[in-house]
This record gives sequence, structure tokens and C-alpha cells, in this order.
Amino acid sequence: MTEERRAPGALIAGIAFAVLVVATFAAFFITQRLKREPGVLGQVRATPFFSPNQDGRFDRARIGFLLQEPDDVTVTVVDADDQPVRRLARNEPLEAYRQLRLVWDGRDDQGARVPDGTYRVRVGLRRQGRSVVIPRNIRLDTAPPQPRVLSIGPEQTGLPRAELLPRRDGQPARVRMFIPGRKGRVLVYRTDVSPAREVLAEDVASGTPTWEWDGTVDGRRVAQGTYLVAVESRDQAGNIGSSPGELPPKPAYGEEPAGRGGISVRYLNAQPPTVPVEAASQAEFGVLSAGERYTWQIRRVGQPRRSNGSGTRPLVRVRAPGGKSGLYLFELRTATRRATVPFPVQSVNENKVLVVLPATTWQGRNRVDDTGDGWPDTLTGGLPVRTARIYDGSGLPSGVEETVAPLLIELDRQGRKYDITTDLALARQVGPQLGDHTGVILAGDTQWMDAGLQRRLRRWVIRGGRLYNVGVQSLRREVRVTPRRALDPTTAAPRDLFGAQLGPVEEVSGTSIVVAEDPLRLFEGTDGQFDGFDAFEATRSLGPASRVVSLGTTVDGEQDVIVATRLNRGLVIRTGLPQLPSRLSSDADLQALVRRIWVLLNQ
Repeated sequence: MTEERRAPGALIAGIAFAVLVVATFAAFFITQRLKREPGVLGQVRATPFFSPNQDGRFDRARIGFLLQEPDDVTVTVVDADDQPVRRLARNEPLEAYRQLRLVWDGRDDQGARVPDGTYRVRVGLRRQGRSVVIPRNIRLDTAPPQPRVLSIGPEQTGLPRAELLPRRDGQPARVRMFIPGRKGRVLVYRTDVSPAREVLAEDVASGTPTWEWDGTVDGRRVAQGTYLVAVESRDQAGNIGSSPGELPPKPAYGEEPAGRGGISVRYLNAQPPTVPVEAASQAEFGVLSAGERYTWQIRRVGQPRRSNGSGTRPLVRVRAPGGKSGLYLFELRTATRRATVPFPVQSVNENKVLVVLPATTWQGRNRVDDTGDGWPDTLTGGLPVRTARIYDGSGLPSGVEETVAPLLIELDRQGRKYDITTDLALARQVGPQLGDHTGVILAGDTQWMDAGLQRRLRRWVIRGGRLYNVGVQSLRREVRVTPRRALDPTTAAPRDLFGAQLGPVEEVSGTSIVVAEDPLRLFEGTDGQFDGFDAFEATRSLGPASRVVSLGTTVDGEQDVIVATRLNRGLVIRTGLPQLPSRLSSDADLQALVRRIWVLLNQ
């Protein structure tokens, strides 16, 4: 009885197996027949690679064919799984031997970009009741190649740094690189200018492992500065890849380019001490001259040469001038170039007033590459900086000639004696300190200052210290000074260290400043008006604990420019005039103002 029940099931299975065998043989014979039939498509064309990334290169795939017999054709792009992606034509009549040309932009029927991958084209023939897949793949590829600069030599060290040109041994910089794709280029950008500027572009073959540069373009030396070596290459689909990232390079605030493509071109530069040198003691200066012989001299700002010498060595040791404290210049010269750096010399005698040089800001603006990535490391760009390094150009740091030197020359002319230091030395508590002085002069634009030092400076003022802030846009940004670097720079706060809200530096030709109130007698000895300024920085409001004790405003009374305020027992004076120091040599009223400020600082 059990076998009778199984018989129908076995019969059905047998029939199904027989049908499958017959179908398999039928498909085989049909396939062989189709292979023997002449092709229905002729002059088939299909773009093998394309990259629809809207860069103007190979953005569309082009498809073309003709029919041996007239028919109504439907053309569909299908993916690797034979699933339809985009219909390019529907039941379009096509005469025999007439070329049909179509383009595909890499999008599906809904207008969305399809993923990178391999696609094919299926042609449906309505009258023949069949379809044919064009036997040519179309590769959609939007992934760019990834060339890289691997290293720059010939020097190989474990520390990240830029390669230096020209070298003392005359060798070129040797760039190791990886260039995939079909076509490559090496590009050199100067990055210590804004925007970064391309100075050299040279084609190289794919796979070229090294490239050399001697620091020249068309046989002429490039300007002294910071340079970045970049590479780019193009693949079959037309995608262009570059390193580091997008070219020309333009990192966001606080970011650096990837890689180690940095070259520093330095013909003549010097690195000065960052802390005050004691009078008559030894001072050391690092010198870059590419082995070329140079002469040097030391002089006080505003005075003639004091000492001099010559050499080729990368380190110069000299005895600092004796006598009173001041700002000195170390000047270098070769047959064709000059370089000058400032350094402070502190006398053995203590004085009531301390002049503070804004060395943190000088280095914060100094467009030098510390890390070898080819991009200047600056506090302006939100990056940490080394505090002991050469300056980017052959001239003095920004602000020395315009602000610091003219002020100190005037103080020297008036016979004033002062101590001198840098804000870096104060932050590290080296040399003269705040507590030993009744007055402090911030001698230039003090845009960045160590956060701990700012707190100490505020406490010093509250307890009775007297501060003259000469520069503009000062005491609104912080950094953290370590033994070697300035880290974590902030952007400008709405108010300065003492709570004052400052306006931007306004450039208005022929501005006059007049005395509005003067209980402090700040303007004693002047005629009460200062004319002919082309820029000023107004104080828009004071901090909650401050009160005005002397005030100079624009003629209309709308802008408070020269402001003296009491903060508890202390005094803060801001003159707010960027041009004031440079006009001291010829303006008697400004000279009188500085004399009165000096008296107040000494009280």
C-alpha cells in the first residue's frame, strides 16, 4: 500500500527530469544556431572609460551602432547583474545601415548618479523579437588616482623639516614620489605668498620614482621663500588626482597639507636669540648663507655700527654691546644680499620701566615651514610655531621698522633708561620680570601673548602697574608658550585683556585727534590736537571695572582713540594710532605726549 502511494510522485519527478534534459539540449542547439547567424549590429562603438564628474574630461559615454536590417530599437544601459539602469531610446525606428549615436551621462532613469562600476548596453529589436548585448563594457570611474610625494632629500632625518636650498654642497633636492595613472606632473608652489603661486610645472612619465630640483626656473633662481612640491596624475577615465589634496594648496584655518613636500629656499638669513642678551655677554646667531662668505655688524637701532666681522660658518658668536639696555640689529651682507634681525640687550642696571618686544607675534606672522609639509606654520593660520627660527624674508619682522624701532629711538633721544625683554622671555620667566617695574611698554602689535602671562599682566595692573600699549589689535588672542613652541592659538576675542572692546583699524585719510577730557593731564605739553593720521583703532567700550581718566577723540567726537583708563590702582594707556611711532621724529606734540606717558609710567 505504501509503494502504491509513492508511484505517482516518482512518475512526476521522472517527467520533470526528462523535460529539463530536453530543454538543455534545445538551448544548446539554439545557441549554436545563433552563433552561426550573421551579426545584427555593425560598426559598434562604446566608450571604454568615462568619468561623469563635471570636470570637462570624458564626462559622457558615447555609444553607436547600425543594423543589418531595419527595426525598432530600444537601448538600455544595464549593470553587471544585467539589471536595467537607464533607457536611452525606446522603440526608435532605425533604417538598415544607418548609424545610431547615443550618449550616457552616468545617471539612472530618476536622474541620480549611478555607482562606479562596469556597465553594458542592451539593444532590443522589436520586429525580430529579440535583444542583443553590445559586447563592449563601459567602465564608469570617478575615483581619481592617488599620487604622493614620499620624501624629499638628500638629507634623511627622523625629524619633520623642510629640505633646504641652495645646499652648501651644491646638490639639488631629490623628490621621491609615487605617480600612478597614464600621465603625471610635478608642480612647485610658493606658499609664503597669498594665494599660493605656481612657479614650476613639469610633465613626468607614469611610475617615475624620483625628480630633482635645484631651486631654479628657466635657469634663474627662485625668490627666497617657502615652497611646496606637489604631484598629480590622470587615469584612463580622465580623473585627475593630486597630492597634497586640491591644487593650488589652500588649507583651512588650523590645518596643514598632508605629506612632506616642503622646500625652503634661503640665500641669507639669521636666527636671533629669543630672550634678552645680557650686556657684554656672548650672543649666538644661526646663519644660513649656503656656504657663501658674509660680513656682519651689530648696531643699536638709530645708531651707527658698533662691531663687525666676517665668515662662512652657520653659527656666529659675538659679544653683546655693553652699556644701557636697548634694541640692537644683527646685520648680514654678501655680495648680492642683505639680512637683518633684531635682538634685545639688557643692561646690568635695573630701571623702573620695562619695554616688552612682541616676539610671539613676530614669530606668529613669520611664514616659515617648521614641519616640512611645504606650508608656512603661523599663528595667523591657527598652527603651532617654533619660537626660535629664522625670519621668512631678508628684512626685519613686520612692525619693527614701523613701530618698535621709531619708539625706542625716540626714548633714546630723550635720554630714557629702561629694561628690555620679550614676551616669550616673560612667559618663560627668564630675564626682567613685571613685578620689578612700575611701568611696562608693549612696544608693538602684541597680537598673541601667552595666556598665563596675560593673567599675570592683568594682576600686575590691578595691583598698581602702569601699562602703555603702543600697538593695535593687541591682547585679544592667546597662545600657550612651551620651552620650544607657541601652541593652541586662539582667534581674536571680542574684548581685550582689560575688557575693552576695540573696533577694526579704520583707514581714513587726514584724521585729527582732539582732547576731549584730561583729568590725568596725559596731554600736558601738547596743543591738544594731533593732525594728519590716516588710520586709527577706536575703543568702543571699556571693561566693567575700568574708568576713563584721559581721552582723545576724532574731531566729531564719535570715535575714542587715545584712551587712558584706571583699573583698580593701575593705569592702562592706549594711543590707537598705528602711525604714531613713525611720526615721532618730526612731530613735537607727539614727542610731548610720549614724554608725559614716560612720566606716568615712572610714578
